[in-house]
Amino acid sequence: MKVQKFKSISLGLGTACAVIILGSCAKQQQQAMQQAPQVAVMTVEAGSSDLNSTYPATIKGKTDIDIRPQVTGFITKVHVDEGDRVRKGQTLFTIDQVQYQAAVDQAQASLNSAKAAVNTAAVTEANKRKLLDKNIISETEWQLAANSLAQAKAAQAQAEAALTNARKNLAYTVVTAPSDGVVGSIPNREGSLASPSSAQPLTTISDNSQVYAYFSLNEKDLLELTDGGTVSIDERISEMPAVKLELADGTMYPLEGKVSTISGVISNSTGAASVRALFPNPSGMLRSGNTGNVVLPRHNENVIVIPQKASFEIQGLRYVYVLNDSNTTSTRPVQVLDISNGKDFVVLSGLQPGERIVTEGVGTIVRDGVTVTPKVAQAPEAAPAQ
Repeated sequence: MKVQKFKSISLGLGTACAVIILGSCAKQQQQAMQQAPQVAVMTVEAGSSDLNSTYPATIKGKTDIDIRPQVTGFITKVHVDEGDRVRKGQTLFTIDQVQYQAAVDQAQASLNSAKAAVNTAAVTEANKRKLLDKNIISETEWQLAANSLAQAKAAQAQAEAALTNARKNLAYTVVTAPSDGVVGSIPNREGSLASPSSAQPLTTISDNSQVYAYFSLNEKDLLELTDGGTVSIDERISEMPAVKLELADGTMYPLEGKVSTISGVISNSTGAASVRALFPNPSGMLRSGNTGNVVLPRHNENVIVIPQKASFEIQGLRYVYVLNDSNTTSTRPVQVLDISNGKDFVVLSGLQPGERIVTEGVGTIVRDGVTVTPKVAQAPEAAPAQ
């Protein structure tokens, strides 16, 4: 009986020790798991990225010509309507012609009178010449007749100039289109007074077979574009890829454009230079005054793309957590592009291919010097910025 009792006590003690040991192991495992949180980790690799930079733009026709009258008068006829497509030389407005036609008639009559005076003076001068040749009159008398002829010819020239000016003013009463294009707003209609001194034009003719998209690049953008001034602006413009136009409703214009010029002057007020991109507009969809965004593609080689959530910012500097061989984190500063697609960053410096970084829990469960249990995260792909 004593032996069986001793065996029972030994068995009970062994079972208790096993339970204690197993509980201790489980507790150690739980503490280890709490000390080494499981987080997503990615191995960075060098590659290429294609991102877009967007710049607010204003659309203007290739030519926007203000139509102003050359003479003063009341508008008697408006031959076009707003939005009409017109051809060069097509009549747009007619201004009251009565007074200008009268001026032409008066100038024509004055010219006829001047011509008659020239003929009379010419006959008198010829007769005086014959009498002078026969020594019947003095040379002075002939000279007076010659002077009268010269004065008559001068008066005729003045009358011809007056007639030309009157006809020109009459022609100005018919206002025509200086180029092909589309008619803008027409603030003045029949009965309104038109004058060259009016601040408001009669209308604007926009040649929008091609349109210009005007946007601005700041000084930093220009330095990047020219590699710090080592490459000329003209050379960079010729190498720039085609650009796109995002319309006001968020849709993309179907035709691509090309940057044509960059202003040589940086505005003191804005600190930016004006840039002009030319877009074809065969359908006339784009009009002067439209707004949108010019989208400039940017291609980068030998760069690393990381998720934005894998980084954090302190006082304008961006950092990531890099893992060593012991899966312990260390803070690393990185330099990234100013532009992004809203979810990823393009790293220019600070990381080397093959290094591992933490991609989740940054700033919450993961901090500097923390040992983690890594799990594989999917590497991001650079996509065009929206």
